[in-house]
Amino acid sequence: MFAKIFLLLFLLKGFSEAQECLSRDYDHGGTVCVCNATHCDTIPKPEKVEPPELLVYTSNKAGLRFHLEKKKFEPSYLLDNQIIINPEKKYQTILGWGGAFTDATGINIASLEEDVQRKLLESYFSKNGIEYSLCRVPIGGTDFSVRAYSYDDGEEDKNLTNFKLAEEDHQYKIPYIRKALNLTENNLKLFASAWTAPKWMKTNEEYTGFGFLKDEMFQTWANYFVKFLDNYQEQGVEFWGITTGNEPSLALVPLNQINNVGWDATEMGKWILNNLGPTIRNSTHSNIKIMILDDQRLFLPWFVDLALKDNTTRNYVDGVAIHWYLNNIVPITVVNETHSQFPEKFILATEACNGPLLGVGPVVLGSWDRGEYYSVDIIEDLLNWVEGWVDWNMVLDLTGGPTYINNNVDSPIIVNATAGEFYKQPMYYHLGHFSKFLPRDSVRIDVNNTREENVLVVAFQRPDSATAVIILNRNENVVSVSVVDPYKGTAQLEISEKSITTLLYW
Repeated sequence: MFAKIFLLLFLLKGFSEAQECLSRDYDHGGTVCVCNATHCDTIPKPEKVEPPELLVYTSNKAGLRFHLEKKKFEPSYLLDNQIIINPEKKYQTILGWGGAFTDATGINIASLEEDVQRKLLESYFSKNGIEYSLCRVPIGGTDFSVRAYSYDDGEEDKNLTNFKLAEEDHQYKIPYIRKALNLTENNLKLFASAWTAPKWMKTNEEYTGFGFLKDEMFQTWANYFVKFLDNYQEQGVEFWGITTGNEPSLALVPLNQINNVGWDATEMGKWILNNLGPTIRNSTHSNIKIMILDDQRLFLPWFVDLALKDNTTRNYVDGVAIHWYLNNIVPITVVNETHSQFPEKFILATEACNGPLLGVGPVVLGSWDRGEYYSVDIIEDLLNWVEGWVDWNMVLDLTGGPTYINNNVDSPIIVNATAGEFYKQPMYYHLGHFSKFLPRDSVRIDVNNTREENVLVVAFQRPDSATAVIILNRNENVVSVSVVDPYKGTAQLEISEKSITTLLYW
C-alpha cells in the first residue's frame, strides 16, 4: 500500500513539474500551446548531468516544445559538418532577456481569471517558465495604450508640481511588475523608456508629429525622468536603467501617429551633458544605467558618435539601445563597428515585434516563421556584441491590441479572454531557448560552424560552469552535425528540420 502511495505521489510530482504542450493548429505554418485554468505547459529548470552526458532541448515546427533528450560525448575524431567550440576565446557578457510591461500587456493579463493570470506570469518569469530577467517599462503612454497621455498634462508646469502617475500605472503596470519581481525572487532588472513629453514641453505642442523638446524645457525633461523613478520607488519598484527616449526618429516620419520626442544627435548630446547626465548622477538613482538611441540600427554608429563626441557626455552614458525594424536594409556590421568605437558601452536590443505584412496578420497564430525571425535576429546580434534582447508587448489580444492608433502587431503570448485561455506562439519558444538557458552573466565563447548558412550557431559559458550551444536549423530537412568540445569530445546529433535546439553540458 505504501509503495502505491509513493508511486502516485511521484507521478503527481513529475506531472506538476513538467506539463506538456496542449497543441492547437490554426493552419498558419505551425502550432500554438494552449493554456487555461487547468493546464499550461512548463519547462523545469535543467538538472546538472555529469560528463560525458549532455542535455538536448528541441522545439520545432512539427510541434515539439523544449523536448528533452540525453546524449553523450564520445572520444573526438574527424567528422564532417563540425560545430567546434572554443571556450578559451571569450566575448560579451549577457545582461538579460525579456519584454515590455505596456498598458496593452497589463490590460490583457487583467482580462483573464486570476489563476490563468498566474499561469501566464509564471510562463514568463518563474523557474518553470522561460525565466525573463530584463524588462522594459514605458514612462507614460505608448501606442499600445488606449489613450495618449503623459504624467503632467494640462497647462505649462516647469516645476512639475502636478506630476502624477496615471491610472494605468496603478492598474496595469505596477501590480504585474511586482508579481514578476516576486516570481524571479527580485532577480528581474527593469529599464524605463519615455515615448512623449507633456505637450507643453514640445515645439509642436502635440504628443505626435514633427515635435522636438523646447530648449527651455531641457532641464524640466530631465527632472521628469527623476520624478518617474521617485514615484515608482515609492511603489516599491526600482530601476536598473533608463533610455534617452523611444525612437526619436519618429518625429521625422510623415503621418506618424506614435507619440514621440524628436532629437538630433547634437542636441541629444547637449541634453545628456548639461541636463540628463548630471541630474541622474546627482539624484538618489545615481547608479542607474543610461542608454542612448533606443532606435533603429540605421543610426549606428554615426548618431552615437555625434552625440558622444564630448568625452564628458560619453562618461554619462553606459550603453546603446537598438531596435530591429529596419534591419533588412542595414547590415549587422554597423553594430560591430559601434562596439569597436565604444568598447566600454554595452549594446542592448530593446524592442522587436512581428506585424502585418502584405495582408498577413497582424496576429498569425502558430507561425513558425515569425519565431524563426526572432532567433535569426537574436543570434546575429549575439555574434556582434549585443548583450541581451528585449521583445515588445509581452501579451496582446487576438487583434494584436489594444492600441489607440490601430498599430496592431503580433506577440509571443496572445490572450483569448472570451475563452478564458491564452496561446503561446512559436515566438515564445524561440525566445525561451535563449532566456531559459543563457542566464545573466553568461559569457559568449567562440564557435566555428562549418555548416551551410541556414544553420546558425552561438555558444556561451554560463555562471554555473555549464556550456550552452544554441543551433537554429532553418532547413526543411534534418541536419547531421558533430559538436566538438576540446575538453569533452564529440557529440553526434541529428538536428530536426525547422527547429531550434539548445545543448547544455557541464
